[in-house]
Amino acid sequence: MKIPAIRALLHGEAAAGLILVIAAAIAMVWANSSAAPLYDALLALPVGIRVGDGGLVKPLVLWINDGLMAVFFLYVGLEIKREVREGQLSSRARATLPGIAAVGGMVAPALVYALFNHDDPQRLNGWAIPAATDIAFAIGVLALAGSKVPASLRVFLLALAIMDDLGAIIIIAAFYTSQISSGALGLAAVALLALAWMNIIGVRRLAPYLLVGAFLWVCVLKSGVHATLAGVALAFAIPMTPGGADPKASAKATPLAVLEHALHPWVTFVIMPVFALANAGVPLAGVSLGVLAEPLPLGIMLGLFLGKQAGVMLTAWLAVRAGVCAMPAGATWRQFYGVALLTGIGFTMSLFIGNLAFSSPEYAVEVRLGVLAGSIASALAGYLVLATAPRRGTARVSREAAA
Repeated sequence: MKIPAIRALLHGEAAAGLILVIAAAIAMVWANSSAAPLYDALLALPVGIRVGDGGLVKPLVLWINDGLMAVFFLYVGLEIKREVREGQLSSRARATLPGIAAVGGMVAPALVYALFNHDDPQRLNGWAIPAATDIAFAIGVLALAGSKVPASLRVFLLALAIMDDLGAIIIIAAFYTSQISSGALGLAAVALLALAWMNIIGVRRLAPYLLVGAFLWVCVLKSGVHATLAGVALAFAIPMTPGGADPKASAKATPLAVLEHALHPWVTFVIMPVFALANAGVPLAGVSLGVLAEPLPLGIMLGLFLGKQAGVMLTAWLAVRAGVCAMPAGATWRQFYGVALLTGIGFTMSLFIGNLAFSSPEYAVEVRLGVLAGSIASALAGYLVLATAPRRGTARVSREAAA
């Protein structure tokens, strides 16, 4: 492959999904090779930060899941804020269809999962695992389908996935928190007030926000609320107005735009692949395909593959038929179905919620198998539908020729 082609690949939307697949494949091979003890020992390696007699010591895997993923959620929060303020979610007309479809795409998978696990309260705690969509993976597979897919469907999928992430954030805050430390939570509230005060007095430099955000992360981590929510709170506090006295300053110069642009390559090419490497390694020794028939992995797999597509398609079809909103411009229902299939790619977010839902290692293999099976099936099926679906104009010509 020539150098320009490689550069184009790395800067394309498919790159993020491709790198995630590679990272997950490495994890799977590593966890099932003779070097598997090294994989386990590396993830369990104690890593700490000490200041005087105090400090924070955690296994490496928890630094990845609590620390790096807080940065990931910071990036997601910035994206949500930008889209709500001035992007695809900034008006009722733009947000209605992806919003309705996102709700259906979260409720239906949870119901499918509950159908298989309602008889066990402990397993039922994983109901939210198949409700999430992996933005990078889904957009990456969509990009592989090329110009066959209308740009309006890409916008729809991006908006739906962003709303999906917002729903996941709410679910994590409401349902996946441990015992609360009132003292640490009080300090977190002070940090939030400091962020709000900096907004009010017009602070536009990023450094003060990031320093207070780091303090907020430690407080939230110690409070019992999941630490990744600190990243979201910080994102919502980052200003969207440019610094300086020039009212005509470019929107690209806003603190939010600068931080989002700076984080993008790190989140896409470092944080998400590292998370996949640390969480997708499933030891398959003694594991047969029959494990997928167990209630937990089966509920996750079918929740992602069947629940997601059913929830998105049904709610979107009803909304369009009722005249509440319109189909994405230039898209056919077959193409829309292909995108609905892609929403079943849970991967990063589903693995993350799985870690929160089940702290016991006895469920780890089943969760990962269910997520991987459902995500892979959704990716392959969605790509095949989109790659073989005729464009709206092509379909019209074919019907006229047949007549």
